[in-house]
Amino acid sequence: MIALTLYGREYCGLCLTMRDQLAELAPARGFSVRWVDVDDDPLLEARFDELVPVLADPDDVEICHYHLDLAALDECLAKFR
Repeated sequence: MIALTLYGREYCGLCLTMRDQLAELAPARGFSVRWVDVDDDPLLEARFDELVPVLADPDDVEICHYHLDLAALDECLAKFR
């Protein structure tokens, strides 16, 4: 199973939308998502600031931000298979 990380904020509508979309896609595409609230860590808050949501691969490389990019997600998943 490929483990992705979604950096976001609980009060961010875009973040919650991407989290819901990923939850729907995860079983069929064979990945899991770890949610990280950037407001819980000053370093992450400084790193991502207003860029959230940010979806990252297992190497913590950005796949996409703001909106889910299915093509980029599928390309990423193919690299880790």
